[in-house]
Amino acid sequence: MLVLTLPMTGAKADECKVLTATGNAEYPPYLWRKGDGGKELLGANRAIMGEIGRRLGVVIELQDVGSWARAQEMLKSGRIDLMAGAFYTVPRIQYMDYVYPAFLNTQSVVWRNAESAMTYESRKDLLGLKGLTVINNSFGQEFDEYAKKNLDIGHVASLKQAFLMVTRGRADYVLYEKNPGLAYASLLGYSDKVQVLDPAISSEGLYLTISHKSKCNTGVLRGRLARVVQEMEVDGFMQKALRDGLNSWDQFSEKVE
Repeated sequence: MLVLTLPMTGAKADECKVLTATGNAEYPPYLWRKGDGGKELLGANRAIMGEIGRRLGVVIELQDVGSWARAQEMLKSGRIDLMAGAFYTVPRIQYMDYVYPAFLNTQSVVWRNAESAMTYESRKDLLGLKGLTVINNSFGQEFDEYAKKNLDIGHVASLKQAFLMVTRGRADYVLYEKNPGLAYASLLGYSDKVQVLDPAISSEGLYLTISHKSKCNTGVLRGRLARVVQEMEVDGFMQKALRDGLNSWDQFSEKVE
């Protein structure tokens, strides 16, 4: 069992044999709720967190704390130690440290009503149109800054609400990640109602992060996490976890349907 020395915080070594983690619980194939009324999370990121803990010799408890916005607030306050997947943005580095390298990469795309005549070849085609995304969603620092200055993007509580609004003509497009969007479009019955447009607006790394206020956040732990993440990337564990997550989501969504 790994024993961490934490002189900067005064935390006892045995206090850091268990780390808490959370993430976006509506984010298949990376994370999603089991759906039986409990708090269990499934998906690629669950497997990745479990393997990181195994290789470190610590327990990582993955918790469903509610919405994505609440997950970020829990990390910011230090009530949760780790975030199991976040894009890099400047606002976020004010309250959490990123572990490099990214453990997976993901694309964000433009979604439109399948019956819409909207055309899209570059971000300039979004100027003057009404867009939507989910509260506290990010598309990477560069696109976030461009969108803030140039685009009209509203924020709603869920992807389901965003898809509903775009199919009813209350918005021109939705910005969301490709894989989770495809997964939920299938589950919610929107596969033939919404359409992905190419090219992607951004391609970003998905990082493990640790709260600035975590009592276990030290150079020792960050270094060990970085080494393990790199090892898992090199030996193919990350891509295997993603493939398994995609297969598990397919099985899950078939049962729900």
